Amino acid sequence: MNVHFTEEAAAHIRARHFTHSAAGAIKLAYDTDGCGCAVNGVAALWIVDSPEEDDQLASSNLFTVFYDPKQELFFEDKLTVDRKPEQQSLILKSSQQTYNPSMRLIDRRSSIPRK
Repeated sequence: MNVHFTEEAAAHIRARHFTHSAAGAIKLAYDTDGCGCAVNGVAALWIVDSPEEDDQLASSNLFTVFYDPKQELFFEDKLTVDRKPEQQSLILKSSQQTYNPSMRLIDRRSSIPRK
């Protein structure tokens, strides 16, 4: 899997989630929480302390990105994370489709103090 981040998306991610010294990686997830069943979900990006045991490393131009190989079937091999300047959310797309036009970036690191 290859995840390409546009400069606009990268700047947004860095400004909001990597401004402090805490480390982290990004996980591409097919989030099914509250969706009813395992095949009804939405694409999301999570910032995590470290990958889970079975997670695989994706190829990426800017960030360290992991994904659960069991969720790989929900995505194409080449993905782009973008951001429209007037929006605070991110867009996950491929050359064939838009997966999520308003994707959330959720910080799930345990090392970051919560407000």
